[in-house]
Amino acid sequence: MGAHSRDNTLDFLQVAKDLLPSGASYNACVGCGICASGCPASGLFGMDPRRFINMAMLGMNEELSTTPWVWACTQCKRCAYLCPMGIDVSLLVGAARGAWPTEDKPSGIVRSCAAQRLDESTSAMGLMSEDFVEIVEETVEELKENDSRFAELKVPIDKKGAKFVINQNSREPATEPEEMAPLWKILDYVGADWTYASKGWAAENFCMFTGDLDAWKDMVETRVNAINALECETWINTECGHSFFTLWAGVEKFGLEANFEAESLVTYYARWIREGRLPVNSDWNKDNIKFTVQDPCQLVRKSIGDQAADDLRFVVKTLVGEENFIDMQPCRSANYCCGGGGGFLQAGMSKERRAYGKRKFDQIIATEADYVLTPCHNCHSQIDDVGEHFGGAYTVTHLWTLICLSLGILGPGERKYLGPDLADINLPEGT
Repeated sequence: MGAHSRDNTLDFLQVAKDLLPSGASYNACVGCGICASGCPASGLFGMDPRRFINMAMLGMNEELSTTPWVWACTQCKRCAYLCPMGIDVSLLVGAARGAWPTEDKPSGIVRSCAAQRLDESTSAMGLMSEDFVEIVEETVEELKENDSRFAELKVPIDKKGAKFVINQNSREPATEPEEMAPLWKILDYVGADWTYASKGWAAENFCMFTGDLDAWKDMVETRVNAINALECETWINTECGHSFFTLWAGVEKFGLEANFEAESLVTYYARWIREGRLPVNSDWNKDNIKFTVQDPCQLVRKSIGDQAADDLRFVVKTLVGEENFIDMQPCRSANYCCGGGGGFLQAGMSKERRAYGKRKFDQIIATEADYVLTPCHNCHSQIDDVGEHFGGAYTVTHLWTLICLSLGILGPGERKYLGPDLADINLPEGT
């Protein structure tokens, strides 16, 4: 990343004032340092949240317009959550990102956003809508052939008037389509009336992370229009963290008309278990294997709040046994960001990203858990990476994997994210 010219610098003091709610003032900052002490990005590139605000108040525009720290801040809002005065540094960081020339922004984030704009699929991996449909059709046929119990399983696409429209992170159809099968099995098991949309089906939105508001709006608008056209009651965000925030926050920010409710799959997992429609239990965990969970910032702290965290824990405890669950500290809305969000995974700054992730790694190691569960792809990738980098012995997996394992419907080809201790547990008969 190169430093850009002064012609692109922001008046950070004015922008900071414009971002404040009515009646608020940065003079309220008491310099307590809670934001800096609670931010895993503190110290990277010689910056932290408190210093960022202080420099903005001093008019140090050139320094703030060129510091790469804005790409190391994951905009997780933990600083705002902890700040006794409610100051949100992430908003100022977002404005700073937007002021960088495109050629100076991290190329990985820019490429992902550009890929999303190639097609109405909105896939950050550049997977076109027609290819997505073909992959889904081929994968569901393979599933039916391999497991007679799902011979009648249907994966609808563009079914108008379904109760739910479901999104999908591009990683599955693009590189590991077999990982879509556990989700389909769960939806089939509970008898959900659902559909994919052929347009705007992808979960991720890296355009939001570039700071380009027009690109963020473009992505959200494409998805909202596709969902509205299907006249579905509820849009369910699957196990992908930031896609939930980017959609509902984009609808509010850009004044879009969304004729549907936005919900998280975690909420429905918990609901279906409570209703008895998803009769999972922990009987399979005879060896008392230990589990912990990562609360995705974008889903919990930035969106639904502790209700989502509580639902997540209810699901996990039911799946693995309450005695086999060990929580990280801090957790829920106070949880530390893993360091994979905000585009950091795509920013090309691996050394800094892993330094950020060391705090999360230490949290996990302190639990002595064998597995980390998280309904977020960025969390999954980052936690797996820092575990390998720092020598952790834990395994990271999806909720849908354990749900299907518990139900005895997880196929042998759907166990990529299980360790050897679970690889042969509850295998379907005849496999």
